[in-house]
Amino acid sequence: MSDSGQRKRRGPGTRAVSGSRSPARQRLLDAAAECFYAHGVNGTGIDTITAAAGVAKMSLYNNFASKDELVLAYLRARHQEWLDLYRHRLAEGSDARARIAAVFDAYIDHAESAYAHGFRGCGLLNAAAELPAGAPGREVVRQHKEEVAALLASHVSELPGLARERAASLADQLAFLLEGAMVRAGLEGNARLLHHARDLALRTVDDSVAGDT
Repeated sequence: MSDSGQRKRRGPGTRAVSGSRSPARQRLLDAAAECFYAHGVNGTGIDTITAAAGVAKMSLYNNFASKDELVLAYLRARHQEWLDLYRHRLAEGSDARARIAAVFDAYIDHAESAYAHGFRGCGLLNAAAELPAGAPGREVVRQHKEEVAALLASHVSELPGLARERAASLADQLAFLLEGAMVRAGLEGNARLLHHARDLALRTVDDSVAGDT
């Protein structure tokens, strides 16, 4: 079971100001993160974001050429936030099984973050569902999901005794399990199904390794 509940994490809109960004830019990113996640990309206007950030509208356009550019920055920040969660968990992984668990635990940590308006699932997928086909933001989301799947595949390939074909099939199975659980967890508004998916994933890993040795 994940120990994610044992430490405090920030949700969108509650990140600390980075010294490499202007305070106004960071406030805008934080406000956009909270508003986009809670109310949707299309349901959030520029006036709402600037009001939440406490800055003038001109300040937004001094930092971002358009709302579309702000959306891209939001999606890239969400990707980086997940990578940070994953890398923290990965540091605790002593073997391939634990590294697989780290991917699931990063999703659990994401789900159990302190969201101002509650957990609504994967912010990247939520945004992608609102964007038109061919939008740059959808490409950011696609690349994120491909990276997650590749990380799982890399860790699965390190399991002892698995044939290459079996490892590839298992990696796909775990990736689909993870994404399906994330969607359902978003509908329920909590991480319960992600914890269940983690347990199922590790049981499947153990059965696969035992069956191939």
